[in-house]
Amino acid sequence: MTAIAPLTIALAGNPNSGKTTLFNALTGARLHVGNYPGVTVDKTEGVATHDGVELRIVDLPGTYSLTAYTAEEIVARNFVIDAKPDVVVDVIDASNLERNLYLATQLLELGVPVVLAFNMSDVAAAGGCAIDTARLSELLGVPIVSTVGNKGRGLDALLDAAIAVGGEGSAAVARQRRPDYGGEIEPHVRQLTERIVEACGSSLHDRWYALKLIENDEVTAKRLTKAHPEPMAEIRAEAVGLRGHIRKVCGDAAEIILADRRYGFISGACTEAVRQTVEARHLRSDRIDAVLLHRLAGLPIFAMLMYLMFHLVFTVGELPMNWLEMGFAGLRSMLNGLWPAGTDSLLRSLIVDGVVGGVGGVMIFVPNIVLLFIAIAALEDTGYMA
Repeated sequence: MTAIAPLTIALAGNPNSGKTTLFNALTGARLHVGNYPGVTVDKTEGVATHDGVELRIVDLPGTYSLTAYTAEEIVARNFVIDAKPDVVVDVIDASNLERNLYLATQLLELGVPVVLAFNMSDVAAAGGCAIDTARLSELLGVPIVSTVGNKGRGLDALLDAAIAVGGEGSAAVARQRRPDYGGEIEPHVRQLTERIVEACGSSLHDRWYALKLIENDEVTAKRLTKAHPEPMAEIRAEAVGLRGHIRKVCGDAAEIILADRRYGFISGACTEAVRQTVEARHLRSDRIDAVLLHRLAGLPIFAMLMYLMFHLVFTVGELPMNWLEMGFAGLRSMLNGLWPAGTDSLLRSLIVDGVVGGVGGVMIFVPNIVLLFIAIAALEDTGYMA
């Protein structure tokens, strides 16, 4: 294969979709971890080579959507818009398809080259879910590759698809299928898209900008206003009018209606391409979820789990706390002995009361903090927190 210019691949996906496992499998130990500018969100990058092509792979923060509600969502979408990766690989938990595809629809609306990695495909198959990836790929207009990140399956096919789509650029975007919002809303979306193109110039993100203005996304509105202050004042006023019209006609806020239509688009595609096989059965985790997430019993169970977690933290942590407290008390007593009794020394006060007393007052809580983080990590790894 003829070598081409290095490609940047952005890995997006929901939390607990196996995205980081896939990232580690693709990059091995060649990682660089830092923070995105201005936020404490982790920025992890790695490099890889596939068929002579150099790849820079960026693991974006796990997020359920590209709506500007959290730092992770803003960081993920700003990277895609500003850094302009050659392709975005959306890692999807194939065993929880419809919820995970919501982020995919927003990436399609953003107008960027996309490849879908249906991760945990073995778990989906074991649960009796048969996915016609060829049909679903046709319906969405994007390549779909089945992967099992923790076993290294499908990685070569995924990189082949990413390199192919990354090399096509706008041609790959032109093949994509995006949600249609129906006769009442779609004309408004197109109208606002045309106004943005006239005022700000054409880009791949014009339709997405229009949708964000209709959804009253203040971060996007400020971004456009900063770049084009004069025309955007009028366009934002027009968006306010469109939101009012949508609420009047559809009976709910525009952002709720648009989200509902996206899920309708996803449901329609899955109806055609996904079926439950005759071997479909409830997995053990499904049976556990049925109890833990029950609409009546769920909250009392959650309260009990939180009580048990904090009870564990303070009960198990009490012994090491006492050890630390006794240790620092002994250290203070020893240091106090270095000065004659009754001596009022600033140096003694600094060392004994300030340094040792201050550090000791914090250190005695370290066992509780360590146990708390272990307990939270365990809840997150099981998927219960999500």
